[in-house]
Amino acid sequence: MSAPAITDALTRLDALTRRLRAECPWDREQDERSIVPHTVEEAYELADAANAGDDAKLLDELGDVLFQVYFLALLLEERGAGDLAAVAEHCRQKLIRRHPHVFGDVEAESAGEVLRNWDRIKSTEAGREPGIFGEVPENLPALLYARKVQRRAATAGLIEPAPAPGATDRDAAFEEIGERLFAAVDEARRLRVDPELALRAAAQRFRDRLSHQGDP
Repeated sequence: MSAPAITDALTRLDALTRRLRAECPWDREQDERSIVPHTVEEAYELADAANAGDDAKLLDELGDVLFQVYFLALLLEERGAGDLAAVAEHCRQKLIRRHPHVFGDVEAESAGEVLRNWDRIKSTEAGREPGIFGEVPENLPALLYARKVQRRAATAGLIEPAPAPGATDRDAAFEEIGERLFAAVDEARRLRVDPELALRAAAQRFRDRLSHQGDP
């Protein structure tokens, strides 16, 4: 699709979003707190479509997530805190800043190096919470929380970084890890332990144990 066609489609979506906000009673009542649960739900539906390899479903769910972005940006605009153009430009500048191996003179030979550079650059940006675990949201689902805490620790050199498996190895690892996690959940069920809470507590203990090693 050409750039003018993309621009035209996005402009039409913007106009539709504004009309819904003005004319639909439900849309008029929404704010960030009421909309974000829908945003999270749409993100999970998008992840499910991607995991299933269903392109038609992926296209549909991408549209739902895109509408969420347009709607939330419109709420910012209404109170003079920004707009969709500001959101896009802020994102563009952030991506340039965090990809010095593409837009600067830094070298990165692997995906692991890219992630380590990303975390280091992010930690130096104005307004960021200090510390290796700064701005790791504690309300993430336990698996995502544990993964993010471990990634930050690896970036800080406190645990071993993950190797980069090949495509075939990644597929095999995906299946094997799924089986292990399923078995762990089954064990938790038999022991009458909530696996979500148990994993979250373990991740928090890990975070607390390492914080004094890496935090200033």
